[in-house]
Amino acid sequence: MLLILLTLTLIIWIAATIDAAIGFSKLDSLEKAKEIETGPLLSVIVAARNEEKHIQLSVQSQLVQTYKNVEWILVNDRSDDTTGRTMDELQKIDSRVKVIHLTSLPEGWLGKNHALYEGYQQASGSRILFTDADVMYSPEAFAKAVGYFEEHELDHMTAAPDLSAKPFWLKAFVAFFLFGFSYYKRPWLANNPRSKTGIGIGAFNMVTRDAYEKIGTHVQIKMRPDDDLQLGRKVKEAGLKQRMVTALKLIEVEWYPSLKEALAGLEKNTFAGLHYRISMVLFSIFGVFVSQVVPFFTIFSNNKAIAMLSAINLIFLAILYTMVTKRMTRFSPLLFFALPFTALLFIFSIIRASYLTFKRGGIIWRGTKYTLSELRKKNDL
Repeated sequence: MLLILLTLTLIIWIAATIDAAIGFSKLDSLEKAKEIETGPLLSVIVAARNEEKHIQLSVQSQLVQTYKNVEWILVNDRSDDTTGRTMDELQKIDSRVKVIHLTSLPEGWLGKNHALYEGYQQASGSRILFTDADVMYSPEAFAKAVGYFEEHELDHMTAAPDLSAKPFWLKAFVAFFLFGFSYYKRPWLANNPRSKTGIGIGAFNMVTRDAYEKIGTHVQIKMRPDDDLQLGRKVKEAGLKQRMVTALKLIEVEWYPSLKEALAGLEKNTFAGLHYRISMVLFSIFGVFVSQVVPFFTIFSNNKAIAMLSAINLIFLAILYTMVTKRMTRFSPLLFFALPFTALLFIFSIIRASYLTFKRGGIIWRGTKYTLSELRKKNDL
């Protein structure tokens, strides 16, 4: 049985490595794009709930952009800290900033999705950028992004930022998360016009107003915790032109300040990503364990065939991991040696998120509870 499993995982890793090599070759770096200073009005929509630690620095990094035709819609989503006050201060120092204060959440909406939708309703631009309140931008980021967007006549573009992390195990976990995200979601398919697989990243989702309205706005994904991914999916399913790029030197976000907070943050979308199905949870746990933990131990088997298959599995795992790490992060590929431990940590996060979702009867996201029955009912996309 072990020989069969190792053979199957080897076939998967060989195919995934070839697929990634081809896919990454078609993934552009936004740093290489041409800058433009003027163009269509860009409406930047930032939804924030209790983001007093990040909102000011993030927006200030945007206000000094070399691209000039920009407006900002800052949406204070029921914050009970100083987020709203900080937004008002930013509005006072720059006339391009408009602030919306939300005090309630309509039934059937997740808070962030509702806030982004409210921001869109107040936006005037033909180009809309949905971004998070903790994202930091280099001064030329917007100029390059809009330049690339217009040059390629896109309907939607998402950019992979530099996910910064300081503690070793958090860095290793981030690297593993991006590794899994890459081979599972295959984000490069967004750049294939014949593919229906779309992608979206919450730090940077730029879309034309026409495209956003064509897919039905956030109304169509109002109960999705993974709204960024679903926005990209909707765009691609509508047959619109989409591209994903990397922007590791232009856009930066601290995913989470600690491993503990990362695990807590994954509570809201891990189970959602598995479609709230126990069968998918079990399949994911089994798949990750067999393919990314077992070979590190069976390589020491006395059975030569098992040891050889394990070694070849690890070679292709290392090639794929290195490829992903170099294109999607600024971390060292040497984090590969922590892979079996981060894989086990990821399995723990899946079990933890699923258990807590069932125990609580739903998810708790930024102080608001959303019931599991409601999430399942509203998320049959």
